[in-house]
Amino acid sequence: MLEKTYPYYLANQPQTSKTMMEVYDKYSGKVATRVAVPDDSATEKAIKAAVKGAGPMKDFRPWARQAVLQHCARRFEERRDELAMALCIEAGKPIKDSAGEVTRLIETFRIAAEEAVRINGETLNLELASRLDGYHGYTKRVPLGPVSFITPFNFPLNLVAHKVAPALAAGCPFVLKPSEKTPIGALIIGEILAETDLPKGAFSVLTLDGKHATPLVEDPRLKLLSFTGGQIGWDLKAKAGHKKVTLELGGNAACIIDADQEPHLDKVIERLVFGAFYQSGQSCISVQRIYAHASIYDALKKRLVEAVKALKAGDPKKKDVFLGPMIDEAAAERLEGWINEAHKAGGKILCGGKRKGNMLDATLMENVPSDAKANRMEAFGPFALLAPFKKIDDAIAMVNDSDFGLQAGIFTDSLANAMRAWNELEQGGVVVNDVPSFRVDNMPYGGLKLSGIGREGVRYAIEDMTEIRLMVMREL
Repeated sequence: MLEKTYPYYLANQPQTSKTMMEVYDKYSGKVATRVAVPDDSATEKAIKAAVKGAGPMKDFRPWARQAVLQHCARRFEERRDELAMALCIEAGKPIKDSAGEVTRLIETFRIAAEEAVRINGETLNLELASRLDGYHGYTKRVPLGPVSFITPFNFPLNLVAHKVAPALAAGCPFVLKPSEKTPIGALIIGEILAETDLPKGAFSVLTLDGKHATPLVEDPRLKLLSFTGGQIGWDLKAKAGHKKVTLELGGNAACIIDADQEPHLDKVIERLVFGAFYQSGQSCISVQRIYAHASIYDALKKRLVEAVKALKAGDPKKKDVFLGPMIDEAAAERLEGWINEAHKAGGKILCGGKRKGNMLDATLMENVPSDAKANRMEAFGPFALLAPFKKIDDAIAMVNDSDFGLQAGIFTDSLANAMRAWNELEQGGVVVNDVPSFRVDNMPYGGLKLSGIGREGVRYAIEDMTEIRLMVMREL
Protein backbone atom coordinates (compact mmCIF):
# COMPACT_ATOMS: atom_id res chain seq x y z
CA MET A 1 0.00 0.00 0.00
CA LEU A 2 1.03 3.60 -0.60
CA GLU A 3 0.70 6.58 1.68
CA LYS A 4 -2.48 8.61 1.21
CA THR A 5 -0.53 11.63 0.01
CA TYR A 6 3.07 12.61 -0.71
CA PRO A 7 4.68 16.07 -0.50
CA TYR A 8 7.06 17.50 -3.07
CA TYR A 9 10.47 18.81 -2.00
CA LEU A 10 11.67 22.40 -2.32
CA ALA A 11 15.17 23.32 -1.14
CA ASN A 12 15.44 20.10 0.90
CA GLN A 13 12.07 20.57 2.64
CA PRO A 14 8.73 18.76 2.15
CA GLN A 15 5.94 20.95 0.85
CA THR A 16 2.19 20.47 0.85
CA SER A 17 -0.22 22.03 -1.61
CA LYS A 18 -3.92 22.67 -2.10
CA THR A 19 -3.54 21.15 -5.57
CA MET A 20 -3.08 17.40 -5.65
CA MET A 21 -2.29 15.06 -8.55
CA GLU A 22 -3.67 11.53 -8.69
CA VAL A 23 -1.32 8.61 -9.27
CA TYR A 24 -2.95 5.43 -10.57
CA ASP A 25 -2.36 1.75 -9.96
CA LYS A 26 -1.40 0.84 -13.52
CA TYR A 27 -2.98 -2.61 -13.32
CA SER A 28 -6.30 -1.89 -11.59
CA GLY A 29 -6.69 1.63 -12.99
CA LYS A 30 -7.73 2.87 -9.55
CA VAL A 31 -6.29 5.91 -7.78
CA ALA A 32 -3.43 4.63 -5.62
CA THR A 33 -2.31 7.89 -4.00
CA ARG A 34 -2.09 11.64 -4.49
CA VAL A 35 0.94 13.91 -4.61
CA ALA A 36 1.24 17.61 -3.89
CA VAL A 37 1.61 19.80 -6.98
CA PRO A 38 3.91 22.83 -6.74
CA ASP A 39 2.42 26.28 -7.30
CA ASP A 40 3.55 28.56 -10.11
CA SER A 41 6.34 30.10 -8.03
CA ALA A 42 7.96 26.82 -6.94
CA THR A 43 10.24 26.34 -9.94
CA GLU A 44 11.77 29.78 -9.59
CA LYS A 45 12.23 29.23 -5.86
CA ALA A 46 13.91 25.88 -6.52
CA ILE A 47 16.32 27.36 -9.06
CA LYS A 48 17.20 30.26 -6.75
CA ALA A 49 17.80 27.83 -3.91
CA ALA A 50 20.04 25.69 -6.13
CA VAL A 51 22.03 28.74 -7.19
CA LYS A 52 22.43 29.81 -3.58
CA GLY A 53 23.37 26.28 -2.59
CA ALA A 54 26.07 25.90 -5.25
CA GLY A 55 28.82 27.38 -3.06
CA PRO A 56 28.00 25.33 0.04
CA MET A 57 27.68 22.18 -2.09
CA LYS A 58 31.06 22.84 -3.68
CA ASP A 59 32.55 23.21 -0.19
CA PHE A 60 30.75 20.10 1.10
CA ARG A 61 33.72 17.80 1.46
CA PRO A 62 34.05 14.52 -0.45
CA TRP A 63 33.84 12.47 2.74
CA ALA A 64 30.61 14.29 3.66
CA ARG A 65 29.12 13.64 0.21
CA GLN A 66 30.10 10.01 0.60
CA ALA A 67 28.38 9.86 3.99
CA VAL A 68 25.14 11.21 2.50
CA LEU A 69 25.21 8.62 -0.29
CA GLN A 70 25.95 5.82 2.16
CA HIS A 71 23.05 6.95 4.36
CA CYS A 72 20.73 6.82 1.36
CA ALA A 73 21.87 3.32 0.43
CA ARG A 74 21.24 2.11 4.01
CA ARG A 75 17.78 3.68 4.14
CA PHE A 76 16.83 2.26 0.74
CA GLU A 77 17.82 -1.16 2.06
CA GLU A 78 15.66 -0.66 5.17
CA ARG A 79 12.70 0.44 3.01
CA ARG A 80 13.30 -2.11 0.26
CA ASP A 81 9.85 -3.73 0.39
CA GLU A 82 8.07 -0.38 0.50
CA LEU A 83 10.03 0.90 -2.50
CA ALA A 84 9.39 -2.27 -4.49
CA MET A 85 5.63 -2.21 -3.85
CA ALA A 86 5.43 1.50 -4.68
CA LEU A 87 7.19 0.80 -7.98
CA CYS A 88 4.95 -2.18 -8.70
CA ILE A 89 1.84 -0.06 -8.16
CA GLU A 90 2.79 3.19 -9.86
CA ALA A 91 4.60 1.64 -12.86
CA GLY A 92 2.80 -1.71 -13.18
CA LYS A 93 6.18 -3.44 -13.02
CA PRO A 94 6.03 -7.09 -11.83
CA ILE A 95 7.02 -7.32 -8.19
CA LYS A 96 10.12 -9.45 -8.88
CA ASP A 97 11.36 -6.87 -11.37
CA SER A 98 10.48 -4.07 -8.96
CA ALA A 99 12.58 -5.70 -6.26
CA GLY A 100 15.43 -5.95 -8.77
CA GLU A 101 15.22 -2.24 -9.52
CA VAL A 102 15.43 -1.43 -5.80
CA THR A 103 18.64 -3.47 -5.72
CA ARG A 104 20.02 -1.42 -8.58
CA LEU A 105 18.99 1.80 -6.82
CA ILE A 106 21.02 0.74 -3.80
CA GLU A 107 23.98 -0.32 -5.94
CA THR A 108 24.00 2.95 -7.86
CA PHE A 109 24.18 4.99 -4.66
CA ARG A 110 26.91 2.72 -3.30
CA ILE A 111 28.94 3.15 -6.48
CA ALA A 112 28.47 6.92 -6.24
CA ALA A 113 29.63 6.86 -2.62
CA GLU A 114 32.87 5.25 -3.76
CA GLU A 115 33.32 7.69 -6.64
CA ALA A 116 32.69 10.74 -4.42
CA VAL A 117 36.14 10.38 -2.84
CA ARG A 118 38.08 9.68 -6.02
CA ILE A 119 37.23 12.58 -8.31
CA ASN A 120 40.85 13.19 -9.18
CA GLY A 121 42.92 15.40 -11.46
CA GLU A 122 46.37 14.86 -12.94
CA THR A 123 49.84 16.29 -13.14
CA LEU A 124 50.95 17.49 -16.60
CA ASN A 125 54.51 17.63 -17.84
CA LEU A 126 54.75 21.05 -19.51
CA GLU A 127 58.52 21.03 -19.94
CA LEU A 128 58.32 20.15 -23.63
CA ALA A 129 61.09 22.54 -24.73
CA SER A 130 63.90 24.52 -23.11
CA ARG A 131 61.73 27.67 -23.07
CA LEU A 132 59.28 25.81 -20.75
CA ASP A 133 61.79 24.81 -18.09
CA GLY A 134 60.27 25.24 -14.64
CA TYR A 135 56.62 25.12 -15.76
CA HIS A 136 54.27 22.52 -14.29
CA GLY A 137 50.60 21.81 -14.93
CA TYR A 138 47.92 20.43 -12.61
CA THR A 139 44.22 19.76 -13.16
CA LYS A 140 41.28 19.16 -10.88
CA ARG A 141 37.57 18.65 -11.49
CA VAL A 142 35.15 21.20 -10.03
CA PRO A 143 31.34 20.96 -9.95
CA LEU A 144 29.44 22.75 -12.71
CA GLY A 145 26.96 24.27 -10.26
CA PRO A 146 23.16 23.96 -10.33
CA VAL A 147 21.83 21.27 -12.69
CA SER A 148 18.41 20.02 -13.77
CA PHE A 149 17.07 16.54 -14.40
CA ILE A 150 13.99 15.23 -16.22
CA THR A 151 13.30 11.49 -15.89
CA PRO A 152 10.82 9.04 -17.52
CA PHE A 153 8.28 6.55 -16.17
CA ASN A 154 9.90 3.22 -16.97
CA PHE A 155 12.64 3.11 -14.29
CA PRO A 156 11.30 5.56 -11.68
CA LEU A 157 13.98 4.61 -9.17
CA ASN A 158 17.13 3.73 -11.04
CA LEU A 159 16.98 6.37 -13.76
CA VAL A 160 16.48 8.98 -11.04
CA ALA A 161 19.41 7.42 -9.18
CA HIS A 162 21.64 7.74 -12.24
CA LYS A 163 21.21 11.50 -12.13
CA VAL A 164 20.84 12.24 -8.43
CA ALA A 165 23.66 10.05 -7.08
CA PRO A 166 26.37 11.43 -9.44
CA ALA A 167 25.19 15.00 -8.73
CA LEU A 168 25.59 14.45 -4.99
CA ALA A 169 29.01 12.86 -5.53
CA ALA A 170 30.12 15.74 -7.76
CA GLY A 171 28.78 18.47 -5.45
CA CYS A 172 26.08 19.84 -7.77
CA PRO A 173 22.73 21.07 -6.38
CA PHE A 174 19.87 19.84 -8.54
CA VAL A 175 16.23 20.33 -9.43
CA LEU A 176 14.51 17.10 -10.47
CA LYS A 177 11.27 16.65 -12.38
CA PRO A 178 10.17 13.00 -12.30
CA SER A 179 7.53 11.63 -14.65
CA GLU A 180 3.99 12.65 -13.65
CA LYS A 181 2.98 9.01 -14.23
CA THR A 182 5.46 7.59 -11.70
CA PRO A 183 6.57 10.24 -9.18
CA ILE A 184 6.45 8.21 -5.96
CA GLY A 185 9.92 6.65 -6.12
CA ALA A 186 11.56 10.04 -6.63
CA LEU A 187 9.59 11.52 -3.73
CA ILE A 188 10.69 8.73 -1.41
CA ILE A 189 14.28 9.40 -2.48
CA GLY A 190 13.63 13.06 -1.64
CA GLU A 191 12.28 12.06 1.76
CA ILE A 192 15.46 10.14 2.54
CA LEU A 193 17.70 12.94 1.26
CA ALA A 194 15.84 15.30 3.60
CA GLU A 195 17.11 13.22 6.54
CA THR A 196 20.71 14.21 5.76
CA ASP A 197 22.77 17.30 6.48
CA LEU A 198 23.04 18.39 2.84
CA PRO A 199 23.39 22.17 2.49
CA LYS A 200 20.12 24.03 2.00
CA GLY A 201 19.16 24.15 -1.67
CA ALA A 202 21.07 20.98 -2.49
CA PHE A 203 17.95 19.37 -3.98
CA SER A 204 14.37 19.95 -5.03
CA VAL A 205 11.97 17.31 -6.37
CA LEU A 206 9.10 19.00 -8.18
CA THR A 207 6.05 17.11 -9.45
CA LEU A 208 5.59 19.40 -12.43
CA ASP A 209 3.87 19.00 -15.77
CA GLY A 210 5.79 19.78 -18.94
CA LYS A 211 4.56 23.39 -19.16
CA HIS A 212 5.86 24.35 -15.74
CA ALA A 213 9.13 22.48 -16.27
CA THR A 214 10.23 24.82 -19.08
CA PRO A 215 12.66 26.79 -16.86
CA LEU A 216 14.52 23.56 -16.08
CA VAL A 217 15.38 23.47 -19.78
CA GLU A 218 15.83 27.13 -20.64
CA ASP A 219 17.05 28.94 -17.51
CA PRO A 220 20.74 29.85 -17.93
CA ARG A 221 21.36 29.65 -14.19
CA LEU A 222 21.18 25.87 -14.56
CA LYS A 223 24.46 24.66 -16.02
CA LEU A 224 23.44 21.22 -17.25
CA LEU A 225 20.25 19.52 -18.39
CA SER A 226 20.18 15.72 -18.18
CA PHE A 227 17.10 14.30 -19.89
CA THR A 228 16.01 10.69 -20.34
CA GLY A 229 12.94 10.07 -22.47
CA GLY A 230 11.68 10.26 -26.03
CA GLN A 231 12.67 12.17 -29.13
CA ILE A 232 11.35 15.42 -27.64
CA GLY A 233 14.80 15.54 -26.09
CA TRP A 234 16.20 17.05 -29.28
CA ASP A 235 13.68 19.91 -29.02
CA LEU A 236 14.73 20.47 -25.43
CA LYS A 237 18.38 20.57 -26.46
CA ALA A 238 17.58 23.26 -29.02
CA LYS A 239 15.94 25.36 -26.28
CA ALA A 240 18.63 24.78 -23.65
CA GLY A 241 20.88 27.63 -24.77
CA HIS A 242 24.53 27.42 -23.77
CA LYS A 243 24.17 24.87 -21.00
CA LYS A 244 25.61 21.40 -21.32
CA VAL A 245 23.00 18.79 -22.34
CA THR A 246 23.04 15.01 -22.03
CA LEU A 247 20.29 12.95 -23.65
CA GLU A 248 19.31 9.29 -23.44
CA LEU A 249 16.50 8.87 -25.95
CA GLY A 250 15.99 5.16 -26.45
CA GLY A 251 16.48 2.77 -29.35
CA ASN A 252 15.23 -0.30 -31.19
CA ALA A 253 17.87 -2.70 -29.96
CA ALA A 254 18.92 -5.64 -32.09
CA CYS A 255 20.44 -9.01 -31.21
CA ILE A 256 22.38 -11.28 -33.60
CA ILE A 257 22.30 -15.08 -33.14
CA ASP A 258 25.27 -16.62 -34.95
CA ALA A 259 25.26 -20.00 -36.73
CA ASP A 260 27.31 -21.68 -34.00
CA GLN A 261 24.65 -21.15 -31.30
CA GLU A 262 22.55 -24.26 -31.91
CA PRO A 263 24.06 -26.08 -28.88
CA HIS A 264 23.24 -23.05 -26.71
CA LEU A 265 19.69 -22.32 -27.91
CA ASP A 266 18.05 -22.94 -24.55
CA LYS A 267 20.19 -20.29 -22.88
CA VAL A 268 19.90 -17.93 -25.85
CA ILE A 269 16.10 -18.18 -25.86
CA GLU A 270 15.92 -17.65 -22.11
CA ARG A 271 17.86 -14.41 -22.48
CA LEU A 272 15.91 -13.27 -25.56
CA VAL A 273 12.61 -13.73 -23.73
CA PHE A 274 13.94 -11.71 -20.82
CA GLY A 275 15.43 -9.02 -23.04
CA ALA A 276 12.32 -8.55 -25.18
CA PHE A 277 9.56 -8.83 -22.57
CA TYR A 278 11.06 -7.82 -19.23
CA GLN A 279 8.74 -5.15 -17.76
CA SER A 280 6.55 -5.47 -20.84
CA GLY A 281 9.35 -4.32 -23.12
CA GLN A 282 9.27 -0.80 -21.69
CA SER A 283 13.02 -0.37 -21.68
CA CYS A 284 15.26 1.64 -23.96
CA ILE A 285 17.40 -1.45 -24.55
CA SER A 286 14.59 -3.98 -24.86
CA VAL A 287 15.29 -6.57 -27.58
CA GLN A 288 13.16 -5.42 -30.52
CA ARG A 289 14.96 -6.96 -33.53
CA ILE A 290 16.29 -10.55 -33.52
CA TYR A 291 18.50 -11.62 -36.42
CA ALA A 292 19.23 -15.36 -36.46
CA HIS A 293 21.48 -17.24 -38.89
CA ALA A 294 19.43 -19.06 -41.53
CA SER A 295 20.80 -22.44 -40.47
CA ILE A 296 19.22 -22.18 -37.00
CA TYR A 297 16.40 -19.75 -37.74
CA ASP A 298 13.52 -22.26 -37.83
CA ALA A 299 14.63 -24.07 -34.68
CA LEU A 300 15.07 -20.83 -32.77
CA LYS A 301 11.73 -19.50 -33.99
CA LYS A 302 9.81 -22.61 -32.93
CA ARG A 303 11.28 -22.71 -29.44
CA LEU A 304 11.11 -18.96 -28.94
CA VAL A 305 7.42 -18.86 -29.81
CA GLU A 306 6.75 -21.68 -27.35
CA ALA A 307 8.62 -19.82 -24.60
CA VAL A 308 6.81 -16.55 -25.24
CA LYS A 309 3.39 -18.22 -25.26
CA ALA A 310 4.20 -19.69 -21.85
CA LEU A 311 4.74 -16.30 -20.20
CA LYS A 312 2.21 -15.53 -17.47
CA ALA A 313 0.52 -12.15 -17.71
CA GLY A 314 -1.62 -10.46 -15.10
CA ASP A 315 -1.50 -8.59 -11.80
CA PRO A 316 2.11 -7.48 -11.31
CA LYS A 317 1.74 -7.80 -7.53
CA LYS A 318 1.69 -11.61 -7.90
CA LYS A 319 5.13 -13.17 -7.72
CA ASP A 320 4.55 -15.62 -10.59
CA VAL A 321 3.52 -12.92 -13.09
CA PHE A 322 6.15 -12.06 -15.71
CA LEU A 323 4.17 -9.70 -17.97
CA GLY A 324 2.36 -6.76 -16.44
CA PRO A 325 0.53 -3.82 -17.98
CA MET A 326 1.97 -1.12 -20.19
CA ILE A 327 2.08 2.31 -18.60
CA ASP A 328 -1.33 3.33 -19.98
CA GLU A 329 -3.90 2.36 -22.59
CA ALA A 330 -2.67 4.97 -25.07
CA ALA A 331 0.77 3.33 -25.14
CA ALA A 332 -0.76 -0.10 -25.68
CA GLU A 333 -3.04 1.20 -28.44
CA ARG A 334 -0.08 2.80 -30.22
CA LEU A 335 1.93 -0.41 -30.32
CA GLU A 336 -1.12 -2.48 -31.25
CA GLY A 337 -1.56 -0.12 -34.20
CA TRP A 338 2.06 -0.64 -35.29
CA ILE A 339 1.60 -4.42 -35.08
CA ASN A 340 -1.56 -4.27 -37.20
CA GLU A 341 0.14 -1.95 -39.69
CA ALA A 342 3.08 -4.36 -40.06
CA HIS A 343 0.67 -7.29 -40.41
CA LYS A 344 -1.26 -5.59 -43.21
CA ALA A 345 2.06 -4.87 -44.97
CA GLY A 346 2.95 -8.57 -45.06
CA GLY A 347 4.32 -9.25 -41.59
CA LYS A 348 3.35 -12.51 -39.93
CA ILE A 349 2.24 -12.61 -36.30
CA LEU A 350 3.82 -15.68 -34.72
CA CYS A 351 2.15 -15.15 -31.36
CA GLY A 352 0.40 -12.40 -29.43
CA GLY A 353 -0.88 -9.23 -31.03
CA LYS A 354 -4.02 -8.92 -28.88
CA ARG A 355 -4.78 -6.12 -26.42
CA LYS A 356 -7.18 -5.58 -23.54
CA GLY A 357 -6.93 -2.12 -22.02
CA ASN A 358 -3.27 -1.48 -21.26
CA MET A 359 -2.46 -5.22 -21.28
CA LEU A 360 -0.85 -6.18 -24.60
CA ASP A 361 0.11 -9.78 -25.32
CA ALA A 362 3.78 -10.62 -25.73
CA THR A 363 4.09 -10.46 -29.51
CA LEU A 364 6.54 -11.97 -31.99
CA MET A 365 6.47 -11.25 -35.72
CA GLU A 366 8.49 -12.14 -38.81
CA ASN A 367 8.61 -10.78 -42.36
CA VAL A 368 8.14 -7.26 -41.02
CA PRO A 369 8.89 -4.74 -43.79
CA SER A 370 12.02 -2.68 -43.23
CA ASP A 371 10.05 0.57 -43.43
CA ALA A 372 7.34 -0.45 -40.92
CA LYS A 373 7.12 1.55 -37.69
CA ALA A 374 7.53 -1.69 -35.75
CA ASN A 375 10.95 -2.04 -37.39
CA ARG A 376 12.14 1.55 -37.74
CA MET A 377 10.91 3.13 -34.50
CA GLU A 378 11.12 2.29 -30.81
CA ALA A 379 8.34 -0.16 -29.92
CA PHE A 380 8.70 0.36 -26.16
CA GLY A 381 6.39 -2.52 -25.42
CA PRO A 382 6.15 -6.33 -25.44
CA PHE A 383 7.13 -6.80 -29.07
CA ALA A 384 10.01 -8.32 -31.05
CA LEU A 385 10.54 -9.26 -34.69
CA LEU A 386 12.61 -12.07 -36.18
CA ALA A 387 14.52 -12.21 -39.46
CA PRO A 388 17.16 -14.58 -40.91
CA PHE A 389 20.61 -13.76 -42.27
CA LYS A 390 23.23 -15.77 -44.18
CA LYS A 391 26.47 -13.87 -43.52
CA ILE A 392 27.62 -11.99 -40.44
CA ASP A 393 28.22 -8.90 -42.56
CA ASP A 394 24.55 -9.00 -43.59
CA ALA A 395 23.48 -9.16 -39.94
CA ILE A 396 25.69 -6.20 -39.04
CA ALA A 397 24.23 -4.22 -41.94
CA MET A 398 20.69 -5.06 -40.74
CA VAL A 399 21.48 -3.86 -37.23
CA ASN A 400 23.02 -0.65 -38.56
CA ASP A 401 20.01 0.02 -40.79
CA SER A 402 18.44 2.04 -37.99
CA ASP A 403 18.16 5.64 -36.89
CA PHE A 404 19.04 4.52 -33.37
CA GLY A 405 22.26 3.23 -31.83
CA LEU A 406 22.06 2.59 -28.10
CA GLN A 407 23.14 -1.02 -27.52
CA ALA A 408 23.21 -4.26 -29.51
CA GLY A 409 23.89 -7.88 -28.63
CA ILE A 410 25.51 -10.81 -30.40
CA PHE A 411 25.56 -14.49 -29.41
CA THR A 412 28.60 -16.11 -30.99
CA ASP A 413 31.47 -18.50 -30.21
CA SER A 414 33.63 -16.74 -32.80
CA LEU A 415 36.07 -14.21 -31.40
CA ALA A 416 36.46 -12.81 -34.91
CA ASN A 417 32.71 -12.18 -35.23
CA ALA A 418 32.55 -10.69 -31.74
CA MET A 419 35.36 -8.28 -32.60
CA ARG A 420 33.78 -7.47 -35.96
CA ALA A 421 30.53 -6.61 -34.20
CA TRP A 422 32.33 -4.41 -31.69
CA ASN A 423 34.25 -2.65 -34.46
CA GLU A 424 31.41 -2.20 -36.95
CA LEU A 425 28.10 -1.94 -35.08
CA GLU A 426 27.06 1.71 -34.81
CA GLN A 427 26.09 1.47 -31.16
CA GLY A 428 27.06 2.98 -27.83
CA GLY A 429 27.66 -0.52 -26.52
CA VAL A 430 27.95 -4.09 -27.82
CA VAL A 431 27.14 -7.02 -25.53
CA VAL A 432 28.67 -10.37 -26.48
CA ASN A 433 26.83 -13.58 -25.55
CA ASP A 434 23.98 -11.76 -23.90
CA VAL A 435 21.12 -9.48 -24.86
CA PRO A 436 21.55 -5.71 -25.35
CA SER A 437 19.23 -5.26 -22.36
CA PHE A 438 22.18 -5.97 -20.05
CA ARG A 439 23.35 -3.04 -17.96
CA VAL A 440 25.56 -2.67 -14.91
CA ASP A 441 25.38 0.68 -13.18
CA ASN A 442 29.07 1.60 -13.33
CA MET A 443 29.48 1.06 -17.08
CA PRO A 444 29.23 3.88 -19.64
CA TYR A 445 25.70 3.90 -21.00
CA GLY A 446 24.46 5.98 -23.90
CA GLY A 447 24.11 5.96 -27.64
CA LEU A 448 24.63 7.36 -31.10
CA LYS A 449 22.30 8.75 -33.76
CA LEU A 450 18.79 9.42 -32.41
CA SER A 451 19.62 7.51 -29.23
CA GLY A 452 21.17 10.62 -27.70
CA ILE A 453 24.42 12.25 -26.64
CA GLY A 454 26.61 11.76 -23.59
CA ARG A 455 27.00 8.81 -21.26
CA GLU A 456 25.52 7.78 -17.95
CA GLY A 457 27.04 5.33 -15.52
CA VAL A 458 28.13 6.99 -12.29
CA ARG A 459 31.73 7.98 -13.07
CA TYR A 460 30.82 9.13 -16.58
CA ALA A 461 27.91 11.22 -15.32
CA ILE A 462 30.20 12.82 -12.74
CA GLU A 463 32.53 13.83 -15.56
CA ASP A 464 29.62 15.60 -17.27
CA MET A 465 28.66 17.34 -14.02
CA THR A 466 32.18 18.65 -13.43
CA GLU A 467 34.64 20.67 -15.46
CA ILE A 468 38.40 20.50 -15.67
CA ARG A 469 40.24 23.43 -14.11
CA LEU A 470 43.93 23.87 -14.94
CA MET A 471 46.62 25.46 -12.82
CA VAL A 472 50.02 26.29 -14.33
CA MET A 473 52.85 26.89 -11.86
CA ARG A 474 56.22 28.37 -12.71
CA GLU A 475 59.34 27.86 -10.60
CA LEU A 476 60.88 31.18 -9.67
